[in-house]
Amino acid sequence: MITVLCKMASSFRSICYLYIFLLLLTSCSDFFSPVKSTDSPTEYQFNYWLLQRAYLYEDELGNLPEEGDSVQVLYDALSDPYTRYAPPSKSEDVEISINTSFVPGDVGMEYLEYFVEGSPEISPILIYRVYPNSPAAKAGVPRYGRILSVNGVQLFGEDARYRYDSVLTQNAELEMRIFYGDSIKTYSMTKEDVYAPTLFLDTAQGITFITITEFKLTTADQANGTLGELRTYLDSTKNETGTRVLDLRNNPGGHISQCVGAADMFIPKGTLSTRYYITFAPDGERTIRTVSMEATAGDPGESGDFVILDNHASASCAEIFIAAMKEIRHTPIIGSTTYGKGIGQSSWKTIDDGLAIITNLEILTPLGNTYHKKGIEPDLICASSPSRQCAIDYLGKSQKDTTIKEALSKKSFPKAPIDFIEGSYFSKKKTSIGGAIAYPLD
Repeated sequence: MITVLCKMASSFRSICYLYIFLLLLTSCSDFFSPVKSTDSPTEYQFNYWLLQRAYLYEDELGNLPEEGDSVQVLYDALSDPYTRYAPPSKSEDVEISINTSFVPGDVGMEYLEYFVEGSPEISPILIYRVYPNSPAAKAGVPRYGRILSVNGVQLFGEDARYRYDSVLTQNAELEMRIFYGDSIKTYSMTKEDVYAPTLFLDTAQGITFITITEFKLTTADQANGTLGELRTYLDSTKNETGTRVLDLRNNPGGHISQCVGAADMFIPKGTLSTRYYITFAPDGERTIRTVSMEATAGDPGESGDFVILDNHASASCAEIFIAAMKEIRHTPIIGSTTYGKGIGQSSWKTIDDGLAIITNLEILTPLGNTYHKKGIEPDLICASSPSRQCAIDYLGKSQKDTTIKEALSKKSFPKAPIDFIEGSYFSKKKTSIGGAIAYPLD
């Protein structure tokens, strides 16, 4: 095998030896870390070699310049927007972003931006979620409180979130005055590195909504990621009756092991997903392999009643989950046609510790259907944009909760938790605000 591999141009001879080492790693890691030899290839040569052997769309490989200095030129020559390169200076941050929900230096909460019409003096910063074990949670910050000031800076008017952003960016020690119910209290906290949850629970009109924001390997459950968060919840609610809503709106995807594992928790048997992927054959040539992932029985979600709420921003790994639930379990899908990303990527550490993220696999549903550039159609299309109210109406709960609207019009909030924040009141667009996540109004 080595003799065959090394019958190539001398400038690429070292690459073949590097390749042999990579083969030894493929069975145990998703990220391949080559060792440097005396006659090491350049970063450009390594990425060229890797793209030739892993990129899904073989007809584009002729576009790659064989010689060059700029690695980015190689990736710019390909049409696939998901195939990309992170240089050594950024590769670690990109890898953390792909694998984890890590948020450096944060207070651990999400908020909504809501303006009371005609009352610019009222703070628009409304606390939506507080992460467990975060600085905000340790300080006792209440959900649905309104932040009046931070470190003495008043938060009112259209630039309130920008002032909040500025204070959070420049200070590790924070003091917030928060209005909740009928009182104002001060909460002190110190920013910490936070692993955000990817699963959230809300109740609207007696219906439980299980929101899965992404499928990550490391989250608030640092050992088992999204899968661990979901299993913990399902294990604790085995005897729960009534239909629950799995909310995957705006879920961009994540790791295949996580979303397939999540589907397995609800499905006792059958093929959950099939993927065709490009890999390296022993002779150094491109080859296609097929992997099908099968469900196993005995998981905590198999006996419950569920529906899925999705939208056009439900993509990639979220679509793997939705397709399995739809085609095997026949779970009703409510919302709109999903994004339609039926391809996936693998990541390799490069010779200079860059990160090559290459589209090398195509994903099919349990019934062998492709949804790439098509999306998955729902069983029920929401008349307006997909919302919790649409799911509630489907489940026969037609009375719309106006608690939040009434509270906002009174410029105050009830002492009891508000169980419905959704629909026309708030947009679902996410914006990073000083490490937190904001949901500004349209």
